[in-house]
Amino acid sequence: MSDRLRHALRQQADACAGLGSPFMAQLCTLLADRLQPDTPLTRRLFDWPGDLTSNAASVSLRLAGALHALVLQGHAGLAAVYPPNTCDDDSLWRAVHAALDTDAAFIDRFIDSAPQTNEVRRSAVLIATGHWLAARYPLPLVFSELGASAGLNLNWDRFALGLGTTTLGPADPVLTLTPDWRGPHPASSTVRVTERAGVDLNPIDLSDPAQRLRLLAYLWPDQPHRKALTEAAIAATPPRPAKADAIDWLEPRLTPRPGQLHLIWSTIAWQYFPAAVQARGTALIEAAGASATTDAPLAWLSYEADGKSPGAGLTLRLWPGDQTLDLGRADFHGRWVDWRAP
Repeated sequence: MSDRLRHALRQQADACAGLGSPFMAQLCTLLADRLQPDTPLTRRLFDWPGDLTSNAASVSLRLAGALHALVLQGHAGLAAVYPPNTCDDDSLWRAVHAALDTDAAFIDRFIDSAPQTNEVRRSAVLIATGHWLAARYPLPLVFSELGASAGLNLNWDRFALGLGTTTLGPADPVLTLTPDWRGPHPASSTVRVTERAGVDLNPIDLSDPAQRLRLLAYLWPDQPHRKALTEAAIAATPPRPAKADAIDWLEPRLTPRPGQLHLIWSTIAWQYFPAAVQARGTALIEAAGASATTDAPLAWLSYEADGKSPGAGLTLRLWPGDQTLDLGRADFHGRWVDWRAP
């Protein structure tokens, strides 16, 4: 059983290194090498049922998130060895090992729930797509986000996308995203939004300090820019997503809306829906697309893992006409975008 946890931790260490977090790579490697099933908490981790990797239970991220939550609450022992500080493996391990003992009850409660994030940098793709759509359809937009988490990206039209000498977005943006952009720049267009709404099975209530702490705890400690962007997005008071099954929620929203373009999207969320839910959702959206008109078009953006690399695939389906467009690829955290829109 112990090999499963150690494998998951090492796999997570490799993923974090590839996503620009050397601290998380160091932490997960230390846990893989030195953690022992010698307390009730650690035995729970080693005996966790099923798939422990990031493809399923994400036990490594649950544990790392719990430790970071302690840091964000002012845990002196961990704060001394967490970024922006640097330390050797032995010093980091002593602090982590001590916290696993003294704060076991907090960690045990924290890891009950699966990790949940709301990566604001993915809005770079939403901004680019939104401006591309606005240039093609001079209509106001209605938003429907599936798997919206805390709803931060429902405000993407209030963010700016910096592309060298070009900036897309409002003159007074809530925040500015500056990914490594490859490919042509989308034309700047006027984006108008008449309605924004999202759904999640377990939406994050940002008015609840404990839920807000969880959201911030899953941002990696050596990436303070992500925390700054997230806090800026929180300050913009996004709409709270509905708590529901995504497709049950979406179905009544698919009625044609004359004079408006309905944009549906998911970012690294659809892939976690059960196959039956995906099939039902696809059928409902396609049926709605068949009823779309030039005065009430429908757009469905997918920013999801597709078995290829690097990053995730960007696919846009448009109705009327049922066109499928390859918009390119993007990093899972939005660090880069390879834009190929026609």
